[in-house]
Amino acid sequence: MAGSDLAKYPFLNEAGAYLRESNFGWEELDRPDMKHIIDRAAERIEIEVNGKIYDNLERYEIEILTFLISLVIVKSISIEQVLRKFALAEARRAEKFLTEDLRKQSEIKRRSVFTKIFEDLFKLRILISEDQRLFKVRVIDYLARASHFNEQEWKLINRLVHNGYVYLDADETVRLIRNELAVLIYDKVRAMTLPTLPQGIKSRADELRLKFLPRYERRASAAVTDYPPCIKHALEVMNKGDNLPHSARVMLATYMLAIGKPVDEIVSMFENAPDFNEKITRYQVEHLAGMKGSHTKYSVPSCDKLRNENLCFATAECDTLINPIQFGRKKK
Repeated sequence: MAGSDLAKYPFLNEAGAYLRESNFGWEELDRPDMKHIIDRAAERIEIEVNGKIYDNLERYEIEILTFLISLVIVKSISIEQVLRKFALAEARRAEKFLTEDLRKQSEIKRRSVFTKIFEDLFKLRILISEDQRLFKVRVIDYLARASHFNEQEWKLINRLVHNGYVYLDADETVRLIRNELAVLIYDKVRAMTLPTLPQGIKSRADELRLKFLPRYERRASAAVTDYPPCIKHALEVMNKGDNLPHSARVMLATYMLAIGKPVDEIVSMFENAPDFNEKITRYQVEHLAGMKGSHTKYSVPSCDKLRNENLCFATAECDTLINPIQFGRKKK
């Protein structure tokens, strides 16, 4: 694979082979000229933990080292929510470059990308459609991945299906593997055994840990009060730093609005989400509150709807309820 591809996809096996062939050693990271790489890695982590994509791109040698040091720093920080946010942001970064490559590149180049990333890493075979404009995957492969998405457009009934294949555009094709990319990067960090770190890396890791720790200690220690089980479950998922489906986020936000929580407090509940972006989250909460967009205030989804979306975790106390908002009133 070309150097430009390794710069964009430093998680590939070829990137590790490059480091081995170059006889790279940890002691080299103490050299003064490596400070630039360590600074880039720290900047990359901070940007990505704050919900944005680090899309700077330099020579593949620099990008491979930056990615490696980023993994090491995240491992050293040792905060689960930071790792989850970093892994998802790295997956979104790769998704951005992959989408651009699939749109622009020749059929030969596309096939190379498919083989190295989709097939070798995720065992997903992608074919180019007959008219060269779309991509297609086997129905069974599509369902295995799209079943995790809640949006209606991913339901098989809403897709173009022909002769056992689902047809997708470039964005949709890459979106299929975003979660697997995030898991791949997450697992890489979890599996790492850290050596004695060069002082330059250790000091940057310590700085970032001190910066991130108050934020995540505050969220993790937030008490889950006497909410209905569906809301408790959503808050527990958020506090752990796991990803919450869109429909569950709507449920959580509309419930908190219905019981009178201020927008600022509701936005802060989503801080631990791996893809948290304060500006976007605030707009979405204000939209649900009727403060933006159509100025229609959204209601809390009914218990029937939550059951249909696998968001119900009912207990005996939920008997006779038709909406989560009744839970507190019933207890009172």
